[in-house]
Amino acid sequence: MRKLRIAMLAPLKRAITPDVTASRPRVMVDLIQKILTTGHDVTIFGTGDSVLPGVKIIPVIPKALNELPVAENPFYQHTAALTKQVAQLVARQDDFDIIHNHMYPEYYPFPALSSLHIPLVTTIHSQMTADMKDVLSLYPHLPLATISKSASQESGLPLRVIYNGINTDVFTSLEAPSRDYFLFVGRMSKAVDATGEFIDPKGVKNAIAVAKKTGMHLKIVGNVENPSFYTLHVKPYLSKNIEFVGEVSSEQTIARKDMVSLFQHAIALLNPINWEEPFGLVMAEAMSCGTPVIAFDRGSVSELIVDGKTGFIVDPIVDEKHHHIITTSGIDGLVEAVGQIQTLDRTACRDHVIAHFSTDAMATRYMEWYEEELAKFTK
Repeated sequence: MRKLRIAMLAPLKRAITPDVTASRPRVMVDLIQKILTTGHDVTIFGTGDSVLPGVKIIPVIPKALNELPVAENPFYQHTAALTKQVAQLVARQDDFDIIHNHMYPEYYPFPALSSLHIPLVTTIHSQMTADMKDVLSLYPHLPLATISKSASQESGLPLRVIYNGINTDVFTSLEAPSRDYFLFVGRMSKAVDATGEFIDPKGVKNAIAVAKKTGMHLKIVGNVENPSFYTLHVKPYLSKNIEFVGEVSSEQTIARKDMVSLFQHAIALLNPINWEEPFGLVMAEAMSCGTPVIAFDRGSVSELIVDGKTGFIVDPIVDEKHHHIITTSGIDGLVEAVGQIQTLDRTACRDHVIAHFSTDAMATRYMEWYEEELAKFTK
């Protein structure tokens, strides 16, 4: 395979660094680090505070949007930065062979396609909302990939599926984990429904309900997007059995090595989501550490978990009037799974991730895709 010069379009909310934990930039970092080992060149169009060994950074803005001073109009601030990012790409495209787009939102560079004379491939990291599907339908011939079959099917378009991968050399298992707590990992959302009620897409309220019902030890990890959500739905339930780990902050503050340790020693990861999650990186990270996952059957869950082998998949049973509200029966299903979790083989969890969700597998599929698109482009 020839040596490629690859341009990566990064999201601008966070810096791209070796220790970043947010899912989209994390996947980017792991993919880039694997690509570098094969001898290709990678350049990131991103934030000025991004740093990744072996990678050139073209700074679009001086710092990540989350680190910049509060703007009078955050929407203008963000879209201005995105516009500059695309403009710089167009101006410097002759330095590259192919562009891999991970922007947020993913469709932002599409109107500039007529100004590009090298291939642009795009990974759709987001949920397939109605707005996303409407925009993608305007560009039916673009090379697009989704991160799960469920997301691809939801799009209504014949999109390529490339699963996210994790570094299984970092997320490792232990021979004798302590296994004295259950773990929840997910953001404390600012999302609300039409009535103004918090949607809680990651399902921390469901995890707390299970802990209250079983009396189990639950550790909660996550960034607090909305302090009111934390104050109303998490803080009142904290006790010796239900523990919030880390700072109450809008950004994840726990070091990666500490997150690995939390995964390794957990009995299981609780992932009782309330949305159609397109992948769910924490599930792969937990299983790579030998920790099984208990999750509601939504989004990509059935693609990541082997029910009865690497975890348990539970029917969410949602309220008919409020599709994001889990009924008592749904919670009972989680409780039943908790009672059976110790019967699972932790080795099988790790083996499953190595076989299907490693960075090696992810990078191989992306590199094959790059070559396919380059071949089409030169015909």
